Amino acid sequence: MWKYVPFTFKNLLRNRRRTILTVLSVTISLFLLSFLFTVYATFYHRDRPPEQARRLITRHKVSLTHALPEYYGNRISEIQGVEGVMIQNWFGGIYIDSKPEHMFARFAVDAEKLFDIYTEWKVPPEQFEAFLRDQQGMAVGKTIADQNNLKLGQRITIKGDIYPLDLELTVRAIFEGRDDAGTFFHRKYLEEGMPQGRKGSAGIFVIQARSTEDVARIAREVDETYRNAPQPTKTESAAAFELSFVNQLGNIKLFLLSIAGAVVFTIVLVSANTVAMSVRERIREIGVLKTLGFTSSIVLLMIIVEAVAMAMLGGVLGVGLCYAVTQAMRDMMVSFFTGFAMPIWGVPICLAAAALIGFCSSVIPASIAARTQITEALRHAG
Repeated sequence: MWKYVPFTFKNLLRNRRRTILTVLSVTISLFLLSFLFTVYATFYHRDRPPEQARRLITRHKVSLTHALPEYYGNRISEIQGVEGVMIQNWFGGIYIDSKPEHMFARFAVDAEKLFDIYTEWKVPPEQFEAFLRDQQGMAVGKTIADQNNLKLGQRITIKGDIYPLDLELTVRAIFEGRDDAGTFFHRKYLEEGMPQGRKGSAGIFVIQARSTEDVARIAREVDETYRNAPQPTKTESAAAFELSFVNQLGNIKLFLLSIAGAVVFTIVLVSANTVAMSVRERIREIGVLKTLGFTSSIVLLMIIVEAVAMAMLGGVLGVGLCYAVTQAMRDMMVSFFTGFAMPIWGVPICLAAAALIGFCSSVIPASIAARTQITEALRHAG
């Protein structure tokens, strides 16, 4: 059987332009498929730090745009199983300009509680002390510090957009760990510059539970406590809170599955047309091969292998292109694409899809060619 392999691959070079275009078509299709897997894995199968399993987020039940009173934190901290509660307000703002590389998360927090809540982040003790002493101090994730060349002691200005004030901050601490693409500053500093009517509010409460078994119960108790309050709450795990932003867009899983199905179906049709054209051009040759002793099964297998080889080559190129693009996206806009990478399990699936594309697109033309009688094949005009 292996003696027919060189002959099979030689047929790929008969019409190089068509082969190249077909491989490129499969490459683009498998790139799209790989990219969809990457998006899906980032949303739903992201590798999160184990510490996050004990973390909950409490927000206003209606929307994140509605604030909660800061005194809610006192009652939440009294619930059994709660180890810590921290207010965290999204500041937004503009650093330097609105270019993607200068966009990163900026939060006002209860500074003394920051690293008690986010235990997966590590910071040198002397830097943490400097951060606590300076009310205009800022704690910066190492990922953001490296991306923006921020150094200890550097002063920066964040122009307010959501809040009606600009912040003059000094980098006092650089922490590192999983998902460290964020920055934090003292909520007290923010409160001092706010109008009286906007003081004393909390965007979200970040809750650290004693154990994962306490998480569901704490969420129920918090929401039950404020069920009839003027500002009712919604409490969920940190992972569910992150996915809530995705779910606002609709049924993302169905959307991604529909696109993936459309991509595969379309490229099967394109490849099938290419294989059919190639087979029609070689009907007389197939007749000659049969007169030389090639069986129908050998002819069938040679055509299928030829199509699968083209598809697999396109699949390898498509997966490689996806890896390069996702890596470039992470390097350019690291704060938004932390953890954005094609999952390992997606590689064999995409390559299997490429092989399936090659097989499905060739099996019908190959079967027709294999069943063609020798006399009919030799009379074929080409």
